[in-house]
Amino acid sequence: MFSFSVTDVRAVITRGRIDAVLNGGFRNPHGLTSGKNERPGLWLVGDEGVYIMSNGELAKDQRPLVFYAQECDPKTNPNSWHYKRQHFGGDDGVEFLDAADLVKLIVAAPTATHLTIAMTDSAISLALVRR
Repeated sequence: MFSFSVTDVRAVITRGRIDAVLNGGFRNPHGLTSGKNERPGLWLVGDEGVYIMSNGELAKDQRPLVFYAQECDPKTNPNSWHYKRQHFGGDDGVEFLDAADLVKLIVAAPTATHLTIAMTDSAISLALVRR
């Protein structure tokens, strides 16, 4: 399972929307055809650790906003590679999470402090918890 503060999730969604307005829309993950189905959201990325990142178009030399999962930040967890492999899989990957769905989930649980994401081979489960 991966945990992100609700504050960080909101910041990533907001930053993606701002970047989209300033720079011409939303991006698809690498390898997907652009011009189809781009919409506000965030990407759950597994590569060197696991993190969420904004998906708004970026200006030249601009970097997306990124927050690592509390359990899987290579800077703070020396076992992050093993944790990522166990809970995300061995390959690098990107999963899109729709902003509208995330905002509805967050609004429905106003006292929640963290978004948790659990993955299996066939599903992703989202839950809000208070810590």
